[in-house]
Amino acid sequence: MQFPVPRHLPSLDPDFVPAALWHRAYLHLADHDSASQSLHLALTRKDGTTFRHQLQILPHQGAARELNKRYVERTIKFLLWMKGGSRLLLAGEDDIVNYLSKTYSESGPRSFDREMIGQGIFDEPITVTACSREELPSGSEENISLGRNLNGYRIGFDLGGSDRKAAALIDGKVVFSEEIPWDPYFQSDPQYHLEGIRHSLRRAAAHLPRVDAIGGSAAGDYINNEVRVASLFRGIKDPEVFERDVRPIFNNLRKEWGDIPFVVINDGEVTALAGSMSLGANAVLGISMGTSLAAGYCTPGGRITPWINELAFAPVDYRDNGPRDEWSGDSGCGVQYFSQQAVARLAPAAGFDFSGMAFPEQLVEVQKAMKQGHPGARQIYQSIGSYLGYTIAHYADFYRIENLLVLGRVTSGQGGEIILEKAKEVLRDEFPDLADQITMTTPDEKMKRHGQAVAAASLPVFSP
Repeated sequence: MQFPVPRHLPSLDPDFVPAALWHRAYLHLADHDSASQSLHLALTRKDGTTFRHQLQILPHQGAARELNKRYVERTIKFLLWMKGGSRLLLAGEDDIVNYLSKTYSESGPRSFDREMIGQGIFDEPITVTACSREELPSGSEENISLGRNLNGYRIGFDLGGSDRKAAALIDGKVVFSEEIPWDPYFQSDPQYHLEGIRHSLRRAAAHLPRVDAIGGSAAGDYINNEVRVASLFRGIKDPEVFERDVRPIFNNLRKEWGDIPFVVINDGEVTALAGSMSLGANAVLGISMGTSLAAGYCTPGGRITPWINELAFAPVDYRDNGPRDEWSGDSGCGVQYFSQQAVARLAPAAGFDFSGMAFPEQLVEVQKAMKQGHPGARQIYQSIGSYLGYTIAHYADFYRIENLLVLGRVTSGQGGEIILEKAKEVLRDEFPDLADQITMTTPDEKMKRHGQAVAAASLPVFSP
């Protein structure tokens, strides 16, 4: 396959192979081959939620066999972390179905995904099953009617890896907000988390005559307020403790508050909702570059989706030996390109020696160097901007994007401006149609201060 040379390769990582360009080169071949064939798939969950997709692949013979496997495996990996599901049904080339079944087996290279998405989020390991096209279930998904409810006395909270935020609102007006440092990642006793959240809620409630509803956001995956997979609780290794004390933590808190409307969802989704509310626009993809990569999506109709949108694990780089995520074991996934880890990975090539320094501290040092005009620091941000430009084009193959909201500590200060500037340049030069379609923005000061809390507080429906 003739792969086009990217016009804006990251100066610190010239081996980067943008997924967007790889896909376009592959699909060009498939579109111009009269013998190309269809692969139909359904990604389903235990509750019946089903996502349907159709992929066009090359005739499965000769050198095309490996290209087909690469295209299908990487695309399905993206869909699994974007949409979420545990049962993958495929109608098409048997060899590809068998390959995917082995890939997502207990001992296969995607065993992490099999357990984390399947067992961790949807209570069963991922399975891959061949079936006829007629046997595939129909698509069935409903966008979630959450948010934009501002009536009454509400509390909104946001739980991050280094701080927890809470705000009190009266009919949508913020009357109190605060940010309290905490260190939840490596705490082995869930009581630490429970008491911390309780403390923030009580401090916010003290500024209201009563509390009608509580809404929250946190990193991780939550279904019906239950914690399924969440980095906030990564220090709790005992499965029995997790099931007993962590999984029901928010529903237990809801009971403590008299069973008032109480909703907790992924922080990325709340970010996208906050962006939509702040911008007065829809079709918003929000991405936050911090400790990891968080994402959320607000549809063209202004709704939150039932998708998991865990783009930290979605592939964006198709080189054979790309940077490997130490958690999932896979290479070329978003967390290595859009997070503090990305800064740390690029730092040595930029002339920095941060041996033994934690990722957040490395970011602070790069930000200081940027203020001092260090050319290596500028190269780090320009490289991330190149990644972002090409990756936006890849995201746009899966999401309808009219507004891209970019935030997180990696994007603060002058470095963030350089990232956006470079990303826009990539779009203009490589994907001009998308450059005209997508408005890239960062949060304004009002949203930075209160946007996440207001959006979180607006999640529950309250009827006086």
